[in-house]
Amino acid sequence: MQPATDEGRVILVNKPLDWTSFDVVNKLRHKLKVSKAGHAGTLDPLATGLLIVCTGKKTKEIESFMGMEKEYRGKLVLGATTASHDLETEVIPSADPSGIPVGSLFEATKKFTGMILQTPPAHSAVKVGGKRSYTLARKGRSVELPSRTVEVRVFEITDVALPEVSFRVVCSKGTYIRSLVRDYGEYLNVGAYLSELCRTRIGPYRLEDASAISDIETG
Repeated sequence: MQPATDEGRVILVNKPLDWTSFDVVNKLRHKLKVSKAGHAGTLDPLATGLLIVCTGKKTKEIESFMGMEKEYRGKLVLGATTASHDLETEVIPSADPSGIPVGSLFEATKKFTGMILQTPPAHSAVKVGGKRSYTLARKGRSVELPSRTVEVRVFEITDVALPEVSFRVVCSKGTYIRSLVRDYGEYLNVGAYLSELCRTRIGPYRLEDASAISDIETG
């Protein structure tokens, strides 16, 4: 990689599991000895995959990256729910999914493809009264967030091994995969939560071209 300069850099990072997006930015800020750095689109701590980090003057381009199409691969579990819609919170069994015809699993994705109305998870970074929603949710406060219109261009089931279902999603900015999984489980009347998620693409930028944090050099 080229050394950091005043002109800045656009760095493709493979975010590790259990790291926040801010953890990655902070680590690179110190490693590259730059004062200005930011990421172009948050990944939850329990998600892995492509994170774009901009430094120096390149931070002015962050908004353009954030508006790009995103692609994810993941796994969901049917028949149980969690308050956070992923494995951050306790898993609560809800219904037996074994009787759902496999064809219905594929058919149900059509309900969530195209322009859809989606409510962000209470455990999200959306601000409520100046505070992050997840801060209130983790304190047991009831949080109601307004729905928003997002576009899910592809919602594809790639493998079924009930209660686990693997999927691929291509979507617009602002789409919450945890909400998509929650709504999918509710539509099937059994509940669902996200058990694994990896962002594989942001616009033309792909995960296979990203570097591990340990491999990013100062030059």
